[in-house]
Parts: sequence; structure tokens; C-alpha cells
Amino acid sequence: MAGNTFGTLFKITTFGESHGKGIGVVIDGCPAGITLDLVYIQNQLNRRKPGQSKIVTQRKEADEFEILSGTFEGKTTGTPLTLFIANTNQKPKDYEHIKDKFRPSHADFTYAKKYGNRDYRGGGRSSARETAARVAGGAIAQQILEQKGIKITAYVSQVGPLKMQQSRDELDFSLIEQTPVRCPDLSAAKEMETYIKKIKKQGDTTGGIVSCLIQGCPVGLGEPVFDRLHAELGKAMLSINACKGFQYGSGFEGVEMLGSEHNDIFVKENGVIKTTSNHSGGIQGGISNGMDIDFKAAFKPVATIMRAQASVDLDGNAVTVEGKGRHDPCVVPRAVPIVESMAALVLLDYYLLAMSDQL
Repeated sequence: MAGNTFGTLFKITTFGESHGKGIGVVIDGCPAGITLDLVYIQNQLNRRKPGQSKIVTQRKEADEFEILSGTFEGKTTGTPLTLFIANTNQKPKDYEHIKDKFRPSHADFTYAKKYGNRDYRGGGRSSARETAARVAGGAIAQQILEQKGIKITAYVSQVGPLKMQQSRDELDFSLIEQTPVRCPDLSAAKEMETYIKKIKKQGDTTGGIVSCLIQGCPVGLGEPVFDRLHAELGKAMLSINACKGFQYGSGFEGVEMLGSEHNDIFVKENGVIKTTSNHSGGIQGGISNGMDIDFKAAFKPVATIMRAQASVDLDGNAVTVEGKGRHDPCVVPRAVPIVESMAALVLLDYYLLAMSDQL
């Protein structure tokens, strides 16, 4: 199986399955001499882990990580950095009923046809459990970026039909962790939480949107023509389980504007060139322009629902499939740290590339 590695200079390779012994990440290209904040890494994993509230899957995993290689006396050595997270609460019996069946909108059918040996226990490698390894790697990238003055903040801006009412400029990001939904608009967050609980009682699921803001990004990150910064961010987001859409800056709403309305006018303030608006989303020509980078990632309703659905088995015979076990009614609250981590991996990779161009 190819496709398990992401990045160019700061490169991660994730490994492991949902119901195997554990999951992990090997980071190649991490600079030497970095003092890792282990508490920060664990906090990011805690934000993603299952069982953290009543509106997410009740699988109980501590998601405590262990560093296997790449550090000495608390600092990175520049050699491959390996982090491992043990699986401690596997229940493979929850999946016996779909051993020979294809769950609608899951990777069951495509994995079976492509590889011929499908791990049906929670989806194996296709499970969102793999994203814990990304968060571990991304947390290290975030630490390095913050030392460079680059801050990445993601939050939930929509759940199902419920949208956040406050504008981004009105938000207090310190409120993100005050609700299980991770929406800083507390009034909207309460409605979102109620809605998710209602959908869960119905045995159904719902989707949502995670918005992300990158502040302090310098001018010059991005590599035209095919490796544009927004293209790599889009790839990073769309590689996350259940992500179905990506837009940055004005996105799809920009098509309704005139060029005279959409153009970001350059000005010079306090010796710095900037723009009076930011429809470009902080990226022009595939390169960061020094303004805030903002984007959104849309996530579909979780495919596993607690209702009977028609499907077929391995031989194409008609069967009925019904979800069992522990599953998220809405993935977006746990997707917030994943979005931050994937954005950090992209930004740090391009930062290191930019530094290498100056050598």
C-alpha cells in the first residue's frame, strides 16, 4: 500500500490499524536541537481522542504517546523521530456482522477490490483512528512554527444547517475549548450540541465545517506552478477522513462578486505592504502574501449510522447492514486538531523549503 507518507522536507509516515496493537508516526526531516513540549503534544491528542464528550464516539482510548527514537536528553537529534500510540480498547467483535458485507459510503468495497484482503475491524487502515498519528506529528510542527511566530487556530463554524452567527473578527478563540463542539460562538455552540444529540438519538449522523486561520505567516511560502500553497493545503485537508470540500479566501462565494469588488488593494502601512481586504485568503499566485491565511474544510455526515440500510455482500447478494458499537454522530469537533495538524505540516514543510532557497 502506497500513500502513507506526506511532505517533502518535513516528512511524516503514519502506520498501524484501528484494531491492531497501535498506531504511530515516523517523522523524517525534523530539525535537530528542538526541545519538545510533551504536554502540548498530549493535549492535542486529547482534543482528538474518542470518549471526550457525549457527542463523540464512546470508545475509550487514552491516546498516550511514547517516543521510540529521535531524541536525546529532551531534544531532537535530527534522526527519524518515531511516536507510538497503543490501542487499548479494541472491540473487533463489534464488526463481525460486516465481515462479508459492504457498509454504504465506507471504504469496505474499494479496499476489498483493490487489495483483496480487507481488515474489517473498524476499517483497519481506512479508519479515522489513523489521524491520531497525524496529530502527534502535526503537534511537533506546530511547536516549531509558533517559535517562528506562526499561529494556527481551527474551530467549528457549522454543524448540519446550523451556522455560527458571529463574524470571524468578533470571535474570542479562547472560548473554543469551552464547549464540546469547539465553536467559539457560544450561543451557536449550544444549538449545535443540542442538534447533534438529537441526531444521535435518531440513530443518524450529521456533517459540518471546520474553519482555520493561520496568523503570522511570512511572505513567500509556496512553490509554483504545481506545488502552490493552497493546492497543498487542499490536498492535506482532503486527505482527512470524511472531508468532502475545501475552500480558501472568498472560495465559492467569490463567483458572485465583480473583479472590482474582489481585488485586494495593496497599501503600505508602517513600512509594511499589505492589502485592504483579504479575498485572496492570504495566498496569491500560490504563494503566501503575508496576510492571514483562512480556509474551510467541509466534512460529510459519518457513514456509520444506527439504522438498517440495504447493501450487498462479497458475492453481490442483497443484505442489510446496521451500525453497531461506538461511532461519532458528528466528526467535526474531533476534526479541529486534525485540521490544525495537517495545516502545520504543510506550513512547516514550505517554511523549510523557503529557508533552503536562501542557502
